Amino acid sequence: MLYLNRADARIAYQLDGDSSKPVLALAHSLGVNQSMWQPLLPLLLPHWQVLRFDLRGHGASSVTPAPLSVEVLSQDLLALADYLGVSEFSFCGVSLGGLIGQWLGIYAPSRIRQLFLANTAMKFGEAATWNARIELVSAEGLAPVVAGTLQRWFTPEFLASNPARIAPVRQMLESTDPQGYIAGCSAVRDADFRATACRIAIPTLVLGGSSDPVSTPADGRALAAQIPGAGYVELAAAHLACVELPDAFASALGDFASAAV
Repeated sequence: MLYLNRADARIAYQLDGDSSKPVLALAHSLGVNQSMWQPLLPLLLPHWQVLRFDLRGHGASSVTPAPLSVEVLSQDLLALADYLGVSEFSFCGVSLGGLIGQWLGIYAPSRIRQLFLANTAMKFGEAATWNARIELVSAEGLAPVVAGTLQRWFTPEFLASNPARIAPVRQMLESTDPQGYIAGCSAVRDADFRATACRIAIPTLVLGGSSDPVSTPADGRALAAQIPGAGYVELAAAHLACVELPDAFASALGDFASAAV
């Protein structure tokens, strides 16, 4: 594991692949870490040099107390790219990672070649829902939310038939620092791009899951409709389509990247 030391946080990252290829930065969802992307790595490396990083409060990155913002998480990635000498990169983010992607597309467009926004929305739910989850995790830790989270992230069929692929995701959830998770919840709670997503002018693909109860297909289609020229692909999966259907997910990215050249 490699680290970038910022003034107020340590950001853990990994850079894999051929340095002659364009860079694709990956941002994971709430409650897991950069290992979420491991099943996709061999599918992405033929096309990109892949930059993965742990969001603050997740994995090996340091914890920043709540409230945390999507802007701060986005600036971590920009600082990491600067540190590595990467002036321009493509970006793929899932859920909370997709909120980071929207921020980058709006406020740092000169840095982004292509944008992949997966299983995300312009706004996730109501503040009261997130505040209730924050209160629960503050009082009892992550244990009460793990089972329900997995049921939202994967289809029942996938949960029943793929225990070996579910196990590492469960382990990531269970090992996440509760304060880091709470900070991430605050970032999701406070993000709202409904009035600004229309300013994204980068080639963008939105990926949805047909069985996603968190960021529904309607959320994905609405996001794509707000971004001029954006594409939309819907996979037969729930919220973590990248884990449930890694081949189809990677193919969608590769096809869009090739068509956009």
